[in-house]
Amino acid sequence: MPFLRLRRLLTTPIDQTSRRDTSIAISAKRNSDGTAVWLALSFGFAIYYGSLGLQKAFRADYVVQDDAREYVFWMQQFVNPALFPQDLITDYFKSITPSGYAAIYHLVATLGIQPLLLSKLLPMILGVLTTLYGFSVCLQLFPVPASGFMAMVLLNQSLWFRDDLSSSTPRSFVYPLFLAFLYYLLRRVRLGVMITIALQAFIYPPLVFITIAVLFLRLWNWQRWRPRFQPGHILRFGVAAGLACLALLPYAVSSSEFAPLVTKAEALTMPELYPGGRHPYFDPNPWRFWLTGQHSGILPPLLPPLIWVGLALPIVSRSSRFPLVKQLKGEVVVLAQTALVSLGLFLAAHALLLRLFFPTRYTTHTWRIVLAIASGIVLTVLLDAMLLACAELARSGRWKSVVWKLTLTIAVGAVFFLFPTVTRNFPATNYRVSGEAALYEFLQQQPQDSLIATLSDEANNIPTFAQRPVLVGKEYALPFHLGYYRQIRQRSIELIQAQYSQNLASVQQVIRKYGVDFWLLDRAAFMPQYLTDKTWLQSFQPAFDQALTSLQQGKVPALTTRIKDCSAFESESVIVLQADCIS
Repeated sequence: MPFLRLRRLLTTPIDQTSRRDTSIAISAKRNSDGTAVWLALSFGFAIYYGSLGLQKAFRADYVVQDDAREYVFWMQQFVNPALFPQDLITDYFKSITPSGYAAIYHLVATLGIQPLLLSKLLPMILGVLTTLYGFSVCLQLFPVPASGFMAMVLLNQSLWFRDDLSSSTPRSFVYPLFLAFLYYLLRRVRLGVMITIALQAFIYPPLVFITIAVLFLRLWNWQRWRPRFQPGHILRFGVAAGLACLALLPYAVSSSEFAPLVTKAEALTMPELYPGGRHPYFDPNPWRFWLTGQHSGILPPLLPPLIWVGLALPIVSRSSRFPLVKQLKGEVVVLAQTALVSLGLFLAAHALLLRLFFPTRYTTHTWRIVLAIASGIVLTVLLDAMLLACAELARSGRWKSVVWKLTLTIAVGAVFFLFPTVTRNFPATNYRVSGEAALYEFLQQQPQDSLIATLSDEANNIPTFAQRPVLVGKEYALPFHLGYYRQIRQRSIELIQAQYSQNLASVQQVIRKYGVDFWLLDRAAFMPQYLTDKTWLQSFQPAFDQALTSLQQGKVPALTTRIKDCSAFESESVIVLQADCIS
């Protein structure tokens, strides 16, 4: 029967010998070859989606991922240590960058690869590593290679529906690091577990809390709901927890340089953390805040839709209608344990606002992994049951039912493979393209310590593309460590007041106080709409309202009187003024 042959081809477990083969070695070889084929197909999809991301990364000369700008700009010091001398923004982002993550860029920079280039190449590398470990974890839980393939296709699709992987920031490493931890945990490779825990602490510290919590749950006897008091288990857990604490210590010390951290009471009063602010967290609508908020919501915005099929795993695994569920290993409980500890840390992060960073960091990544693996298992079990049912229906001559089942299966398969191709903006890389090449070339010709003052969005790009420091910029105005943000806030207020003041002395005072070398203006900078469009500036009161009111009343800022005489560079959208000329 073709359906039975197809079933053996697609859903035969790797440890099941062929009935026609008397040689276990031959059967094992066939199973090994089948596993290699499914793994190769998984790699193929990971590389294909990664190549789509690469096309966006190299579509122009000046392209950078949105979040990568916060990390890549200062790591250019690995190539040229003279860049960004005594720069507040550089010092802050260096302090909050995990040392292991920075070490990767530093090591690669010594090989001649620029940090910006590495940030574009890393997503594909991380995607392949994620696929390798993810596929291996699937086989440890459910030894059917097709399930590993389905799970990894869904996981890779989901990763490229968001910009987590493409950002090449520390959170991009969550997926290979956590899946590597699960793999070594399931294989009981203690050294591998310890190494991955250390790497997590050095590269993405929040992940360590999830990992240690998973290890703690595995100390419990779930049948009797009491801890296992075997000395070996407790000792290994203690060693892992101690190693994590030691690895986290350097990050805690470095990030304390700009203490104190914003308290919950202070955060509730900060417009920067509300809609329209630099980093919106709070939302007056409780449904959005608790369910769909980008940094606060419990429901992760996971695509493709089929990834949610994984929620059916507890039901499918208990049903006698699906013969393949017998292949599920008891270790599949690690998926539930991961989901549970992620939920617990999500709630803890809400209670300890900012002390554990944002709550969604504890659910979005791990739940994506759990759902992808669970969905791969469920889809494989359903496919096996469908093929078995079609064989029985064909044997009894009920071809209409066979056609209906095949049509449904083909439809699901089409959604599985084609959904990304019919979705706009896939892959969702969030790469930013700039057309201000002449501006960056001009600034690169200036002294390396030249400081640029501007309210333009170009402030987000200049440190990365021109390798010159800026006084303030939206991308760098993170309102978390008050030792840093108080200075950024003061700079922003003074910059707004000076740029829109009718007294040129305000401009000259900012230039002298901060050592500004150039003042960059958007050509639309003195139109009221320009300010109202920059919602993040509304946090800087009363300077923002005063500047907007002044423009609406038709008052002419003093800085406009110096544009003609002090212009050092002009393009279609920006004007750069020489600060010495203004003074």
